[in-house]
Amino acid sequence: MEMVPGIGSWLTKRAVLTPDSEAVVDGERRFTYRALNGRVNRLARALQGLGVKSGDRLSILSTNCVEYVETIMATAKLSVMLVPLNWRLTPTELAFMVNDSGARILIFHPDLSDAAVQLKDKTGLEKLLVLRFEGNGHGDAYELLLKAQGNEEPIPDTHPDLDTSHIIMYTAGTTGQPKGAVLSQGASFWNAVNLTVDMGFSSADRNLAVLPMFHIGGIGLFTLPMLYMGGTVVIQKTFEPERTLELLETENITLFFGVAAIFLFLIQHPNFKREAFDKVRVVMSGGAPLPVSLVHEYADKSIILQQGFGMSEAAPSIATLEKGLAIKKAGSIGRALMHVEARVVDARMKDVPTDAVGELVIRGPNLLKEYWNRPDATKEAFAGGWFHTGDLARMDPDGDLTIVERKKDMFISGGENVYPAEVEDAIYQLPQISETAVIGIKDEKWGEVGKAVVVLKKGEMLTEDAVLTHLKERLAKYKIPKSVVFTGPLPRNAAGKVLKNVLREHHDRP
Repeated sequence: MEMVPGIGSWLTKRAVLTPDSEAVVDGERRFTYRALNGRVNRLARALQGLGVKSGDRLSILSTNCVEYVETIMATAKLSVMLVPLNWRLTPTELAFMVNDSGARILIFHPDLSDAAVQLKDKTGLEKLLVLRFEGNGHGDAYELLLKAQGNEEPIPDTHPDLDTSHIIMYTAGTTGQPKGAVLSQGASFWNAVNLTVDMGFSSADRNLAVLPMFHIGGIGLFTLPMLYMGGTVVIQKTFEPERTLELLETENITLFFGVAAIFLFLIQHPNFKREAFDKVRVVMSGGAPLPVSLVHEYADKSIILQQGFGMSEAAPSIATLEKGLAIKKAGSIGRALMHVEARVVDARMKDVPTDAVGELVIRGPNLLKEYWNRPDATKEAFAGGWFHTGDLARMDPDGDLTIVERKKDMFISGGENVYPAEVEDAIYQLPQISETAVIGIKDEKWGEVGKAVVVLKKGEMLTEDAVLTHLKERLAKYKIPKSVVFTGPLPRNAAGKVLKNVLREHHDRP
């Protein structure tokens, strides 16, 4: 059977099928598929000129921009592995990822030049390549490099196919050192197919890419699926609520994926208006638990906020809740996508009964090939032939899944399992709440008890007693936190997930 070409071939084909369609919008810059393919070819040839070969690792440290998209696709054409780096981390943290992956070249945005130089000093990086300078008179190394090349397709050492390793996506690393999930080009292809089948993507769709592209959500939701379908990717450099609301309206956005924190910040912004979402047919949240109260807040504005579920290791999509059930089954992540299988199992890999809690395990062609240089972790993750997500879930009679909690975030109080997400949902029902997270802390009597860390909306007042009284009417006694603390914004990683390990370090006492 002939091998299917890799995802770099998408632009080659699009430059023939829909050459004049708008592919990417980055601020004032607009690129057709013909133009984008030409730029990607020139970048690929430039990288070859710098000695980059098939199988090499290339790192990138940048905010969202068209050059990021070009780098993703150029590495795909060359059978090179891309290592996206989180610019919110320190050079010391990033150095682990660069050294672990063995990347020799770093492409970086000029805003991050100090971090790039420090990173080179701490790692085995041999060369730095700077992206565009924005009108500061220092020239433009990236554009000059591209102009020196031809538009012709690069000739890679090996012809990339769907099995070719493409992205090493380092997991959040909320405990211990992060692991590099190796995603093949096929993982991105099947992610695009799954989402297209589920949501009916077409060339008429316009996606607002606001999630950082160093995170798998910024790449797979829905940047690469749009390039596959011939749609348009509108890039926002970084999330700013006012700018996001403006782009949704002025760019006629039809697809918008964000994390729960983004939707919280948007609806609390003074410029929020329902009209910004008039043309957005898919409004979806994932990456972190979505408070049921927030779904209803959007519903009150006649906006259907859907829940999705994914992870870095799945490129990233695993399940989505059907739009028609978004309100009725708020809190559920829905069913596994077309080419994903999902089960909820016990410690012996036996399916648990309907509505019982077990671990969510999955399999499908969109999953990672391995953890980079971690055969032990790979073997553990795929024990029993299924990928272990580390999420506790339950499945209802319809096959819809609900994530109960991360296994590591669940705690046991007086012998009873407490799932913080359930307690957080109850706290979110208080209208004064902006953000909340519940953690388990040590207790001499009960082993562990809950502690609620709460962020109030601007100008609101609330007491600990008021929160606890509210919960007493809604939760069993053992689920109610022993204490409530009011604080500033919660620490989050790039995926919008609250860093509960950080909270535990700062709030480890009742």
